[in-house]
Amino acid sequence: MDEGRRKRRAALISVAASAGLTLLKLVAGALSGSLALLSEGVHNALDIAASGLTYFAVGIADKPADEGHPFGHEKVEAIAALAQTAFLFALSIGVAALALWRIGAPGEIEAGGFAFAVIFVSIVVDIVRWRALSRVAADTGSDAIAADALHYAGDLVASVLVLTGLAATRAGLPAADALAALGVAVFIAVSGFRLGKRTVDALLDAAPEGLADDVRGALAEVVGVVGVDYLRMRRSGAGATGELGLLVSRTQSLERVAAIKARAAAVIAGRWPRVKLTIAANPRALDDETLLERVLLTAARRRLFVHHVTIQRVGERVTVSLDLEVEGRTPLGAAHEVASRLEQAIAAEFDGGVEVDTHIEPMETRELPGQEADPALTNAIAETLERAARGSRLLRDVHHVRLRASEAGYHGVFHCRADPDATVEAVHGDVDRLERAARQAFPEIARIIGHAEPG
Repeated sequence: MDEGRRKRRAALISVAASAGLTLLKLVAGALSGSLALLSEGVHNALDIAASGLTYFAVGIADKPADEGHPFGHEKVEAIAALAQTAFLFALSIGVAALALWRIGAPGEIEAGGFAFAVIFVSIVVDIVRWRALSRVAADTGSDAIAADALHYAGDLVASVLVLTGLAATRAGLPAADALAALGVAVFIAVSGFRLGKRTVDALLDAAPEGLADDVRGALAEVVGVVGVDYLRMRRSGAGATGELGLLVSRTQSLERVAAIKARAAAVIAGRWPRVKLTIAANPRALDDETLLERVLLTAARRRLFVHHVTIQRVGERVTVSLDLEVEGRTPLGAAHEVASRLEQAIAAEFDGGVEVDTHIEPMETRELPGQEADPALTNAIAETLERAARGSRLLRDVHHVRLRASEAGYHGVFHCRADPDATVEAVHGDVDRLERAARQAFPEIARIIGHAEPG
């Protein structure tokens, strides 16, 4: 059974039970003359109105969000609970006034078997529906159902007081019934206060107690989350909704940031299925960022391609040099402007305490038409590469040599095997030496690149 149907069914049963008890208590109170019993009957009559209000409130609250109510209709239950609070306080004042008047002028009370039987039945019914409604309220988080459950917990105590008052009256204490009615008034007021506090918290968007600290603790375990910038939550039905701002390293790519947010959402959904948070990620500069990371981040923000970044410390001064790739057909003046803006941005990143120099390189963005080169030329280049590799302690087995002809010259690619324990820097130096040997032997090569494989 879905939650909405379960809440409406619980409210409907509550209305029927209240109607039956109201009739019995009013009849028994009229026959016996017991103010406490009559007060309970009137209380149950108000319970019928409150339970009916609950029934309609849970029906409205379960409607999905729409354009006019983008956060849903759950607060309708809190409004219904607030109305029940008003009912409780009004009844408490009325019963207390009558009880005080009856203490001063006690009337005749005939506490017969019928009155006692009605109270016993009321106690049993209140126990059953209090427990049933409490379970439904706990499972669904319904404020209105919780209000009903609280009502009947108070009814149970009130019925015990009425029973005690009737017994004391029958034993010869005529004021006991009025005192029992006064006790009923106090319990009704206490129930109203507790319900009112819960309802006001819901209407004022008070966060569920302790939940924010628990969520922050769970997020601290998520890889990539540096901290929590903000966490705003409010109760919504059985759970909570709100906004979460995560702090992540500003050097992370968009894909990595999206993955971090997904991991955080999965942790929250796993531990608190009823908590729905809109998650944002805010960048933060970390204390352990390297100078290279800061330079690359500055270039990436401007969607510029840089490589061969060299950072040096000369005394107290930091120097940065790098290669900046600009589309090859760009006029030098425009390319120089791009480089100058990048240099200024890098200097600003280091608060001006840095010297930046940029080497502008052409970046080929066109698709070059080409064709396979003469196999004889490809074989000759392969032999040159193989001879050059014999002089290396790290490289061997030059293979998969390819050569294509284009209007810009020949473009070549070759693979070779390298010592897997050697550093990238050392292997790159030897691969560069093979590339230079090929270009020196065959000047018509515009570019040739080598791919080193461990093995």
